[in-house]
This record gives sequence, structure tokens and C-alpha cells, in this order.
Amino acid sequence: MWTALPGRELVAQSLELAGGIDWTTASVDPVRTLLAITALITPLAVLFIGWKASRTHLITLGWLVVLLGLANLAVGIIQVLSNGATGLFYPENPMPGILFGTFANRNTTGLFLVGCLAFAAMLPSPPQAGQAALPARVIICILLLVAVLLTRSRTALVLAALPLAGLFFQVIGQRLSTGHRRHRANGNRKWAAIATGALTLGAVASVGLMAPGRIGEVVDRFQNDRTDARAYIWEDASYAASRYWPVGSGTGTFDDVFQTDESLENITQRRAGRAHNDYLEVAIEAGAPGLLLIAAWLVLLAWLSWKARIREGRWIAWSGSITLLAIALQSITDYPLRNQSMLAVAAFALVILVRFALLQREAEP
Repeated sequence: MWTALPGRELVAQSLELAGGIDWTTASVDPVRTLLAITALITPLAVLFIGWKASRTHLITLGWLVVLLGLANLAVGIIQVLSNGATGLFYPENPMPGILFGTFANRNTTGLFLVGCLAFAAMLPSPPQAGQAALPARVIICILLLVAVLLTRSRTALVLAALPLAGLFFQVIGQRLSTGHRRHRANGNRKWAAIATGALTLGAVASVGLMAPGRIGEVVDRFQNDRTDARAYIWEDASYAASRYWPVGSGTGTFDDVFQTDESLENITQRRAGRAHNDYLEVAIEAGAPGLLLIAAWLVLLAWLSWKARIREGRWIAWSGSITLLAIALQSITDYPLRNQSMLAVAAFALVILVRFALLQREAEP
């Protein structure tokens, strides 16, 4: 039966040359598919642990993720100031002056920092922070924004607007809901606003001093990069998807099957490795069932986000929604969920969304 599936002609010919056709899997490379299955261990572990953890502990873990983002910034500052000569975890991919942190792909670094920014902007402050909670939150958010800028990732820079928009609507919503009590704390809020504004201006000035020209360089990447090789990869990947449609070639097999369909005029000295569009890559590997599964996930996440609107912890839940939305959007031009760290972050964001969207009350230990 497998020989009748689309795109299996080369496999059948190879097996005939090797001694004859026999039983085999629907995937053209079952070892690659088995390896892809093992990638689920990390996110499943996060989901199982997060489902049993209390919501108070989940908020604490969210701030731990924020601290990991700041740790990446600390490592990245060394990388940027040394022009890539020091602190790189993956020196085989040299890009002088770029913040990678602990990642090999700066787009993934930027996306991780966007997720950290969503948690930093929308999670409740730790009770131990007291009066320092607001200025600390402002400083952390600005530092994370600086880190996103230093990655020079265009997608991350655009996606950073999502948590900032979430923070804006959160502040507006809180002001509207507490308007009848505003006169009680008007003075305190005025001083808090002044302090926040002063900290913001100081941080922006610091960015200008520490990284002159960085903003212009990122803008130039938007305007001048007209030879993006991804467009050529997408052209050949679309043809590969049609070859194996609607069954797919098997999860994890893209790098092998793409070599067959890569056109001669698009071949370079480097291998594509990925489709740089996860939806297109899923279409090649998993066909129609894979795309239907993605659509079902998106519908589920939208439903959970909508349901969270009536919950007390809706802004906490929406921090997870924003992180997952950023991942879904970056997947159009990259492959964030092919990274184990981002799989763990996505699983944690899903836990946050589910736990705070579905449960109205919870008895904390």
C-alpha cells in the first residue's frame, strides 16, 4: 500500500536496487520521524508538571522565565560588545555585533525575549516587591526591549508590539474598572506616573548611549534586504508539498526530501535545512492531516483566549495567548517550534492560558 502513496517512487526504486520492496512505514525516513517524536518529551513534561502545579507557583515560574530572558541579555551584552569574539555558544554561525544569548538562531532569541516581555508586562508582581514593583517592571520591560533590538531580528522587533499592546489595554481596562475609586489614590498614581516616565526616558537615553546606530541598522534591514533566500526556498518547498500531498513525506523528513525537489537555479553552497515557514514544512511532512491539526490548535487557543475574558486572571491567561500568537506568527517566516527551548516556553504558555482561562477559583495549598 505504501508504494501507492504520493512521492514514494524514489523510495520504491531505491529498495528495488537494494534487494526488493517489502513492508515499510508511510514515512520515507522512519528514523527521522522517530527522532521527531522524541522532541515531544520536553513539552509534555512541562504540560504534566504545570497542570498539577498551583496557579501561584505558575506565576512564580513565569517570573523565572523573565529572569532567564534577562540572563540571555547579560550573555548577549558580552557578545555584542566583543563584536562576536566572546561569549558565543555557537561560534560556527558568526554574526558580529548580534545578540544571540544562549541560542544559535537570533530570530529564536528575539522570539524568546518577546515571550519574556509578555510575562514581564502582564503577570502580577511578586508580593515581596512592594512599592518597587512598578519601577522594577518598567525597567525589566525596557531591558527586554533593548535585548530584542540587539538581536536585529525583524520579526521579533515587530512581534514585540504584541505584549506592549497587551500592557496598554490592561492599563486602560484597570483604569476603567477602578474609575470610581480613583480619587482615593490620585496622588500616588501621579507620582507613580512621574517615576515611570522618568525611568522610561532614562532607559531610552541609555539605549542611545550604549548602542548608537542599532535602531537605524534594524530599519535598514527592513528596507534593503531584497535578496532574501527564503523566497526561493518557499518556491521549491511548495513544489515538494504538492509532490507528497495529501499524505506528506513523514514528520522530520524535510531536509532529506527537499534536496530532491530543490531547483538547480536556487542551489547554493549551503543546505536549506528548513523551509523557513513551518506551515509549509508541515504541509510537506504531514500533508493535509498536519495542517488540519494546526488549524484545530489555533481554534482551541482562540477559544481559550475568548473564554479567559470573564475570568479574574484573564490578563495572566492572555500573557500566554500573546506568547503563543507570537510563535504562530513567526512560524510564517521561521521555525521556532523546531527548538527544544521554545517548545518548553510554548508548553508553559499553554499551561498559563489553560489554567487561568478555564478555572474560576482554586484552593491554593
